[in-house]
Amino acid sequence: MGIIKKLASQTAIYGLSSIFGRFLNYLLVPLYTYYFSAAQYGIVSEFYAYAGFFSVLLLFGLETGYFRFRDKAEIQRDVAYSTALMFVLVINLLFLGLIVFVNNELSSSLNYATHPEYVLCFSAILTLDALSAIPFARLRAQNKAFVFAGIKILEILISVLLSLFFIVYCPKALALNEDSWVKPFYNPNLGISYIFLANLMASAFKFIVLIPQFLGLRWGFNRTLFIKMLRYSLPMVVIGFAGIINEMLDRALLKFLLPYDPETNMQMLGIYSACYKLSILMSLFIQAFRFAAEPFFFAYADKDDAKAVYAKILNYFVIFCVFIFLLVSLYIDFFKYFLGAEFRVGLKVVPVLLMANLFLGIYVNLSIWYKLTDRTLLGACVSLTGAVITVLLNIWWIPLFGYEGSAWATLICYVFMALISYLLGRYYYPINYNLIRILAYISLGIGLFLSKDVIPVHFAWQTPWLISTALLAMYLLIVLFVESIPPKKLNT
Repeated sequence: MGIIKKLASQTAIYGLSSIFGRFLNYLLVPLYTYYFSAAQYGIVSEFYAYAGFFSVLLLFGLETGYFRFRDKAEIQRDVAYSTALMFVLVINLLFLGLIVFVNNELSSSLNYATHPEYVLCFSAILTLDALSAIPFARLRAQNKAFVFAGIKILEILISVLLSLFFIVYCPKALALNEDSWVKPFYNPNLGISYIFLANLMASAFKFIVLIPQFLGLRWGFNRTLFIKMLRYSLPMVVIGFAGIINEMLDRALLKFLLPYDPETNMQMLGIYSACYKLSILMSLFIQAFRFAAEPFFFAYADKDDAKAVYAKILNYFVIFCVFIFLLVSLYIDFFKYFLGAEFRVGLKVVPVLLMANLFLGIYVNLSIWYKLTDRTLLGACVSLTGAVITVLLNIWWIPLFGYEGSAWATLICYVFMALISYLLGRYYYPINYNLIRILAYISLGIGLFLSKDVIPVHFAWQTPWLISTALLAMYLLIVLFVESIPPKKLNT
């Protein structure tokens, strides 16, 4: 339990930074959905979908490769760091140069010929974020969670403040005074371009703060080590790319597969993307857990009780994820006000996306079998199969069911990946997970959510939020009771 508490404390630090920072960023969702139309927000969502793919490709999986090789006895940690960092630096500078060269043609092909700044801004953001990834990985490996968290929070805070400045303050300042001090550097015609600009300036700040970490380049480039790292990491690119397909492809496809006119398609894309944001609490926890768990799993793998600890971690992980699922789903009538009225028609997909993210988190836990046994290529096959399922189901269901088809495709994909990963893990790295409890908690959460709409309201005081509170309390009480029962006794 002491080890689990240590992991929990690390997760809490990463989580608090992510929750606080992303909560600030989350506040931009009502800002965007109240100030921009669904079609305009659809443009922002489309570019973030593209950015997800390139964020994987531009790192070549070397973030995980660095974790794997930095603790090898025959390898110096500093050399492993400089080798990964130098390669990422060269690749990303070449990428940015290429985009600058073909920007006009690329913008035209995406139907944004009048706004080439969209592509240019996002390319610069991708480059700065990729260059920051290896230094951030080093901070995580050194257990400098507070430094990591502080930089992340400042980055998001700057992005939020700049968004508020450009989208809210500047228009009002010009409306009150045509000669306001903001006039020389504010153009009302740029509109959503300021969303990208705020993100770019925040990424630039993060990069500047991390510049001291680039002094590590002096340790040089080890070609032999690089080949080993790349051989290990390239399957992680496939895994990461497949993960982005599962997470982001639906938003890229909706624009082209919805059976409406282009303007309506972008509107539907904006609605779906905004509702996707309501699953942010689940995503935040999974992200925080991943930041803390990845280096922990590698470092603890040689301990005698490693597998028992991993099993307990998954059990507690599912408990908390089901709690988040119920919190958002049961109180959706409260969370809906984070979106503009035009976007609320899509709220029905939120519980589906929450459950999809829950199974994604389970898959993250289960994926240690291929990372610890160096079978990343086999792990890539699992992710690729999930990606194929995502592509096929989206192509099939989007024309029939719209963005609801995308939500269900995401859920089915992650359930499949978790199941296959569990079965392969039993063969290559068997861990005695308590499946009875895990499946019982998930079933309980789904059952409590579905029961809300069938509970009759006989008295005036039985308002929906009271029913939701009672159901959430029931879940917590059942969890406390079940967790007090020893596993062996429960399984008999």
